[in-house]
Amino acid sequence: MAFKQWTVCGLILLCSGLAGSRAFAQSLQNPQTPPPVQFVTAEELKAKLARSEPVTVLDVRGSDFGESENKIKGSIHVKVRKLQSRLALPPLKNISRDSEVVTYCACPNDEASIRAAQELMNAGFKRVRALKGGWMAWKKTNGPVESRARGL
Repeated sequence: MAFKQWTVCGLILLCSGLAGSRAFAQSLQNPQTPPPVQFVTAEELKAKLARSEPVTVLDVRGSDFGESENKIKGSIHVKVRKLQSRLALPPLKNISRDSEVVTYCACPNDEASIRAAQELMNAGFKRVRALKGGWMAWKKTNGPVESRARGL
């Protein structure tokens, strides 16, 4: 009889543990992640800038800019790995969480700009998009560029 009671108690504990594990696994699959990153095309961004629409452009390319010393005109360069800490400092701290922000990189599949956009959304920014095709797409549209300041 004692064995039967122990077995029943063990099964109850095991089942409740599995239920808890299942809930834990489900929470890992959906840990209140922000919505998927939306994209903007180079043509759309170029038109916005030409119309002087308020948009903050973040250049999240690494220090090795490849063949270019330029950046999108008016963009702010910040390394993805430093983005979270830089949000507390000017000029990033002065950007409204409701304003439009576009990130871009030079990665083949926009990985860094997507990561930066997700980080911004996690920080409370509501209107964030990544530039589809990044720096290469911008160059193809002959969008305005300027020299990148050294030492950033």
